[in-house]
Amino acid sequence: MEPSENKICSLFDIDFPIIQAGMVWVSGYKLASAVSNKGGLGLIGAGSMYPDVLRTHIRRCKLATDKPFGVNIPLFYPDLEEIIQIIIEEGVRIVFTSAGNPKLYTKYFQDHGIKVAHVVSSVKFAKKSVEAGVDAVVAEGFEAGGHNGREETTTFTLIPMVNESIETPLIAAGGIASGRGMLAAMALGADGVQIGSRFVASTESSAHINFKNEVVKTKDGGTHLTLKELTPVRLIKNEFYNRVMELYQSNASADELSALLGRGRAKKGMFEGDLEEGELEIGQIAGLIHDIKPAAMIIQEILDEFTEAQEGLKKIRF
Repeated sequence: MEPSENKICSLFDIDFPIIQAGMVWVSGYKLASAVSNKGGLGLIGAGSMYPDVLRTHIRRCKLATDKPFGVNIPLFYPDLEEIIQIIIEEGVRIVFTSAGNPKLYTKYFQDHGIKVAHVVSSVKFAKKSVEAGVDAVVAEGFEAGGHNGREETTTFTLIPMVNESIETPLIAAGGIASGRGMLAAMALGADGVQIGSRFVASTESSAHINFKNEVVKTKDGGTHLTLKELTPVRLIKNEFYNRVMELYQSNASADELSALLGRGRAKKGMFEGDLEEGELEIGQIAGLIHDIKPAAMIIQEILDEFTEAQEGLKKIRF
């Protein structure tokens, strides 16, 4: 029997079903174009960009690659309408939406020739995304870095449950940084994978070198999902995280937590490199990230390990 064409590769016209997550303060045009040039799908992270900055990154990405790339948009973005118009004006053909209702803009994007994927953390919202007509669903387990679902459903359980519930192309996210992780996700029913944390520690990532080095140093148990009263986020356990925990111990209110968080914490930590006072968002898989290297090399290692693991499974007999 001949292998069937991969749904994600066919949908986005890419060589490998590997999507680089559109992370705030990390995913600029350099990273997105490097991933796309290697045959994956690079995403520009609009969540940390003013509209004019996003336009610049889109234009530079078009100069840096002739391969498909996309933009990730958190739907709570304050300049959302302007961002959407820029994406349409600049001819972007792929959008990943998150943190909001996919019904709001999916059809509007599609009417302009744009394919839409939406990020969810539960079967319920996967079904709602399908009802909204999305082209693909990204199901993200709570191992993931950054903002996350409240359900604390792991990728290992979320993917087969979503796969059982929808027929739309399915992308697994959360805790995937290797070829073995990619193979496991696809064995559970995913058609492709979205990878964030591993690409933070890439040469082309716009994260500060202090943050990249901290990711490499992070071990098992070095992150925690917190601030659920505001927006759940997985953080490295640094001094800022310790202050958050102190507030919890004193039964602080959501307002007090919000006051501590203030503004610009993620930028301070991830983009400016303040490892004490900054918010350092990364996934649990950081414990498997041991070096900083070019995105193309990361992808090649994932593909090589995927093939090696696949061949190894063929040798197993019961």
